Amino acid sequence: MAERRSFTREQLEAFRDAEVPDLLPGRGDPPLRLLFVGINPGLWTAATSTHFAHPGNRFYPALLRGGVIEEPIDPAAGMDDADRSRLRGRGIGITNLARRATARAAELSADELREGGEALRALVAQRRPRGVAVAGITAYRTAFALPRARAGRQPEDWGESQVWVVPNPSGLNAHETVTSLAEAYAEVARAAGVIGDAGG
Repeated sequence: MAERRSFTREQLEAFRDAEVPDLLPGRGDPPLRLLFVGINPGLWTAATSTHFAHPGNRFYPALLRGGVIEEPIDPAAGMDDADRSRLRGRGIGITNLARRATARAAELSADELREGGEALRALVAQRRPRGVAVAGITAYRTAFALPRARAGRQPEDWGESQVWVVPNPSGLNAHETVTSLAEAYAEVARAAGVIGDAGG
């Protein structure tokens, strides 16, 4: 595991508007089963080139507690190749609605989220995961012009893919805990066959 890193505010600001590559299964990996979708990269994510990397983010602890992954990942240190390989090996991918890094998701415009929603639909049509889990109900409502959407499985699939809205793991989402996040992520992972009888 890589040594835990730290950054000054000035160092992080240098990564504003940077893009972080999607984490997707490649040649020789199992097919994509579950695609997690963040809102956009934070500055810490851009600095480490690792999704959901801020030290206060509960994404990886929740995945571990929910049984979605089997070994801990310390995202603040930046993922190493073994971390990425283990995620891809379980059929897990990660992308974002908007590509550019900001300090807060509130800095994104509605147009950026809508454009990102169109790009996400195209990616899902191409890669055909069993499940798509968008982490954040407010961004989902904006991106897909669904102001009444609720968390959980959505009533309309995208082709072969179930669509879910799950809680955002950011530390700013204070009413969620690692345990409640783990339950939500395990539910969609089970539906996608990552865990349980279908996923092993």
